[in-house]
Amino acid sequence: MIKNKKINIKHILIFLFATLLYALCQMLFSIILMGEDLWNDFFVQLSSHYIVIITMCLADYLLLLFLNKYLPYSKNVLFRILADFVGVSLICMIVLGMFNYLIYDVLLISKDELPSFLVKFAFAMTNNIPILLAFELIYYFQSEQKAIADSEKAKREALLFEHETLRAQINPHFLFNSLNVLSSLIYMNPDNANKFTKALSKTYRYVLSLNRCPTVFVEEDLDALKSYIFLMKMRFENSFTFTVNKISDSERNKIIPLTLQLLIENVFKHNVATEEMPLDIKITIGSEYITVENNIQPTGDTDKEGIGLKYLTKQYTLYGKIVVIEHTNEQFIVKIPYIQP
Repeated sequence: MIKNKKINIKHILIFLFATLLYALCQMLFSIILMGEDLWNDFFVQLSSHYIVIITMCLADYLLLLFLNKYLPYSKNVLFRILADFVGVSLICMIVLGMFNYLIYDVLLISKDELPSFLVKFAFAMTNNIPILLAFELIYYFQSEQKAIADSEKAKREALLFEHETLRAQINPHFLFNSLNVLSSLIYMNPDNANKFTKALSKTYRYVLSLNRCPTVFVEEDLDALKSYIFLMKMRFENSFTFTVNKISDSERNKIIPLTLQLLIENVFKHNVATEEMPLDIKITIGSEYITVENNIQPTGDTDKEGIGLKYLTKQYTLYGKIVVIEHTNEQFIVKIPYIQP
């Protein structure tokens, strides 16, 4: 709250100083135009010009609020410009009428050698139009900033929804396959069935813990991946090899949740894995990237990247990071950047 008050006071001081400087410039311009003595009643002239400028600023601000509500630029640009011009003209006429009444009828100052109403109106318009233009520019830039912020928020919400949708799509499929393996193990190897159940439980516990969790530590994703790899070992047995190489101490860096699992799922989805043609999957924890690579043994699926990889690419783009994908005849390599080194 204190910080907001400081910001408000700062803005008010800037506004008062800017209007004072603008009033001074307009006063000097009018003195040069009228050929009057600069130092003759200097403070009186400056005060009167300053009051006029402040009054115009307040009136222009109210006009801007009114037009933004009832006739925004999005409705009709031409009508809005005409409304601005008509509004500025009315403000100048009203302000001049009030000050003429104050000067001539209240203060009883003689009209001799004073400019006509038309000249003063033209001068008031040259004063007032720049004020309204300044307000319009300030409002435009604030609207642009708000639109950008709203757009980023909408992107995050959309990707969060996509994340939830992705999990909803993957989990039933993964659970179905896992239950099939478990049903076989119960009769063939009860000990492995028990281990499989614990690994499956740990994997799902990790997935469920990620509700609205935008990033996780690398070590967390690696630890959860161990249970997932155990499940795949039970399912595919000796049909693949899996290694993790840590060439950099980057486990406290952050990445998108389920990054490693989605990439490994992508490998199994698009490649054949048999004992005669085993998959070789490697994860390298580097200083700038986590690299996941595998030999290519295509299943014939035309969707080369898959849902998981497309999702990860969008998620990392949101953080200003680029997922590097290298595809050769023999190797498929994905390099995942760290979100927070």
